Amino acid sequence: MNPTIVIADDHPILLTGTKTFLESKRFKVLATALDGNDAYNAILTHHPDIAVLDFDMPKLNGLEVAAECQKNQLTTKIIILTLFKEEAILKEVGKSIQGYLLKEDALQEIELCINQVLSGTTFVSKQIEAGIHFAQETDELNLLTATEAKILKYLAKNFSSSQIADELFISKRTVEKHRSNIIKKLEIPPTQNGLLLWVQKHPQLFNT
Repeated sequence: MNPTIVIADDHPILLTGTKTFLESKRFKVLATALDGNDAYNAILTHHPDIAVLDFDMPKLNGLEVAAECQKNQLTTKIIILTLFKEEAILKEVGKSIQGYLLKEDALQEIELCINQVLSGTTFVSKQIEAGIHFAQETDELNLLTATEAKILKYLAKNFSSSQIADELFISKRTVEKHRSNIIKKLEIPPTQNGLLLWVQKHPQLFNT
């Protein structure tokens, strides 16, 4: 028997596109809704296997619908679809929701997401997972002093220790000491080019 689905999105074109795509993959779409209240009522009425819900909808947002389903012990598994990475949504994965998809990746990932959720596991878009790692790296940078952070940014611009010393009006020896501290704090392998390789692998941290 084909899995049953309810879809909700306040953008009619996106709603129709998602419905058409899922039906082409042999999923059975039981109902669609343009706001959270109608989405919740459709879930109550049809008891689908999966509900694919836009996060930002009128009346009730996707997480609020999921919370109502959880409170009333409905068995429908919830997948949230949104344009943005939201920490509040991420925290609900494995709790009130089972899947979290970015709209820009939906056509590439939604079938896999639904199948994983149906199998009893959770699913998070690859881009969101990449964002989690980015956040962890940003947290690591908070361990550094202001001077150490500046030195990292200069290294990202291919400055030598002597050039950094000139820019910061400190000695080259002091720069080297700061570099050593950065390596310890970020737990970078103490190889000859370990710090430079780390900086090159994380360019997104130095774009500001």
